[in-house]
Amino acid sequence: MHTTIAQRLFGGAALLTIAGCGGAAADTGAATANGGGATATPTASTTVAVATVTGHGSVLVGGSSGMTLYVFDQDTPGSNTSACTGGCISTWPPLTVPAGTTPTGASGITGQLATFTRSDGKGVQVTYNGHPLHFYSGDTKPGDANGNYPHWSSVPATSGGAAAPTPTPAGGAPTPTYSY
Repeated sequence: MHTTIAQRLFGGAALLTIAGCGGAAADTGAATANGGGATATPTASTTVAVATVTGHGSVLVGGSSGMTLYVFDQDTPGSNTSACTGGCISTWPPLTVPAGTTPTGASGITGQLATFTRSDGKGVQVTYNGHPLHFYSGDTKPGDANGNYPHWSSVPATSGGAAAPTPTPAGGAPTPTYSY
């Protein structure tokens, strides 16, 4: 009987650990300023904030993480879909919010925030002026903007859409592979 109880406790702890890792793309808190090359404009409970990222200017970032947000030029603005599916999601995770949540933006964001439910079961994705927003898995801290690749670009805070994609990534990192 002791073995059964121990197995149940271990299994429950494992499930809690796994569940704690599940919502990494949800980002609904306030960004924080940091010394890593970005200056954020924190606002309590914002989904999307603004940060000045070295070499990129004022761009959109996740509200609680301060991580740079990107758009994919293969997406059709306003279509409520994203061409980034399958293996692409592991490199470019979507910015998501819980179902029924209205995304909010910090001051300085001039575009429209909205959401759509992804057809692949990856949650409710946030859009900016109709463009689905994504993080880049190669960014490890606020102020990183390593995700400007062909077809991908950071999002200027005061524009109607996306910045022109940078032809090569910052730092000379290898171009990631993804499917769409």
